[in-house]
Amino acid sequence: MPSAQPTLEAADAAIAAGRESEAEDILRQILAQGVQHDSDAMATSAATPAASQLDQDTARTQEAALNKLASLYAQQKQSQKLASLVKDSRLFMTRLPKARTAKLIRSLIDKFDAIPDAKETQVEVTKENIEWAREERRVFLRQSLETRLIGLYFDLTQYRDALPLIDSLLKELKRLDDKMVLTEVHLLESRVLHALKNLPRSKAALTSARTAANAIYCPPLLQAQLDMQSGVLHAEDKDYTTAYSYFFETLEGLSAAEDSRAPLALKYMLLCKIMLNSSDDVSALVDGKMAAKYAGRDVGAMKAVATAHEKRDLGAFETALREYKAELSNDPIIRNHLAALYDTLLEQNLLRIIEPYSRVEINHIAKAVQQPVREVEQKLSQMILDKVFSGILDQGAGCLVVFDDPAPDKTYEATLETLKHVSNVVDSLALKAKSLS
Repeated sequence: MPSAQPTLEAADAAIAAGRESEAEDILRQILAQGVQHDSDAMATSAATPAASQLDQDTARTQEAALNKLASLYAQQKQSQKLASLVKDSRLFMTRLPKARTAKLIRSLIDKFDAIPDAKETQVEVTKENIEWAREERRVFLRQSLETRLIGLYFDLTQYRDALPLIDSLLKELKRLDDKMVLTEVHLLESRVLHALKNLPRSKAALTSARTAANAIYCPPLLQAQLDMQSGVLHAEDKDYTTAYSYFFETLEGLSAAEDSRAPLALKYMLLCKIMLNSSDDVSALVDGKMAAKYAGRDVGAMKAVATAHEKRDLGAFETALREYKAELSNDPIIRNHLAALYDTLLEQNLLRIIEPYSRVEINHIAKAVQQPVREVEQKLSQMILDKVFSGILDQGAGCLVVFDDPAPDKTYEATLETLKHVSNVVDSLALKAKSLS
């Protein structure tokens, strides 16, 4: 049973003992006392301006109770109760300094991250608090929450909803010259545009983010995120060597801060080494101290892909994709690069199989690479159109006819040479005409 005078210590003891409902009652009693304190302070604020500020001890106690209750709801996966708590705490927040209010609301909204399938609720709560901040004329809080909302839209792949918010927020931030928030928003803009496959604008946004970051002290975590995005964009350009160096910097920054995203940076490092055909480096990284620190399914997935790629084994490659679907296929960046790698691996296997033949059955090729006949036909057609080799598909006979490599067509070079001679003749005639005049 809760004591007559509810305290944080009593709530902690109840949580430690597994009496969560009792802890909830205690924390709610503490918050209710705070509401009464707020009402009394508001009633006397006209006569005594000092009374408009909460007593510091009461404020700290209530703030701690609010955080503990939010953590309890997050632990219990009760997203609706957490949403109601954020809304009901606004009266208390109006009595806090604005900087503390912004930090507290962001902390409460971040609690939703621990609740599965609560992103939509988190978005709605964030929108409600943005409107409240606008009504209360709390500009910094509104900007902070709008930045958080952009990140939530990105997580939900609602990129079209994020872009208008990014544009309006950037215009406002450039007027205010808030470099820190400007860096965060430009970074989010780069991520959203990359997800929409607009690489030129994504690179421009990242450049803007780095320019803003260079004008201020950039926190290590934010710097690590900038390096991560730089690595992603260089990987898109197939510059895996530079991308690897950025991911290495990211891993060092996240590892020093003990951030949960550090294994992701290590996974991208391994991806770069795989794409560079550096199997020895992959083995060294997997067996190294850093990989041991973050050993898990992410590292195991990349190790399986590296082994399959080294052996040019399509079957092992597909097995790795199936077995580690969450770690590979569900990551859009990994998925896109592995799709290109799989395509290259399939092409190499097909070339190796058809090399001895001038005419070969498509069924035989499909069995050799353990792929459906239809997919093999499509890939062979693409390779012929891309002039990887010369040949035709005889679908009536179900065969591939391979031609000898044709002699290179020198028509273009011959035409250029002729035009060059004609130009020389014209120039000489012009000089002769000039000398005769």
